[in-house]
Amino acid sequence: MTELELYSAKVCPFAHRTRLVLLEKGLEFSLKEIDLANKPADFSRISPYEKVPVLIYGKDRVWESAIINEYLEETFRDPPLLPQKPGEKAIARIWIDFANTKLIPAFYKLLLTQNPDKQQHWKQEVLDRLQFMETEGIGKLGGNGEYWLGEFSLVDISFYPWFERWIVLQEYRGLQFPATCPHLDRWRGKMKERESVKAIANSNTLYLQDYKKYAEGTAMGITAREMRGD
Repeated sequence: MTELELYSAKVCPFAHRTRLVLLEKGLEFSLKEIDLANKPADFSRISPYEKVPVLIYGKDRVWESAIINEYLEETFRDPPLLPQKPGEKAIARIWIDFANTKLIPAFYKLLLTQNPDKQQHWKQEVLDRLQFMETEGIGKLGGNGEYWLGEFSLVDISFYPWFERWIVLQEYRGLQFPATCPHLDRWRGKMKERESVKAIANSNTLYLQDYKKYAEGTAMGITAREMRGD
């Protein structure tokens, strides 16, 4: 069988997503850890965006975590991580898109901005987006289950890495997890107990150390520059 190769970085939440998918599907893969502060000289040959994750499987080279994860879902169908019915699958993709375009940018913008007024603005944006997720997302779709769609899926994986990093917003921006989101709170507790999550979980200390430059506005990585609009 052709070997799966994953270019990753331990602290990258996007790579975190794909590692969870690989573990959940029980797939063997070789992990190639990249130091994002000191990338190999030829890394752009592997990753055109110079970011992780990048997956190589045979002749296929795929980048961008949400796309990699759907590629893995289509290539290795067991266990399934997306609904089979087109309408339900579309809903899953809508929430994955919400993670990518709504929650994650707000997370980074709150952390990166140094202006107190803008910080207040982005705090409210994060809280508003969490509330939308609570009432229109998991609160409606989860039923009595503890996962986003009632059963574990790519939606849960797409959101989770930023919730594991919540300590960063709490420590550096004083943002407590809202009591008005009990479904989300129960969900993040349930996610912490999954074997795949526990297998690659990092400490709060590591996250606080890694994101300190973001909070101080000195981070110069690609994600930081993109989120700042540099």
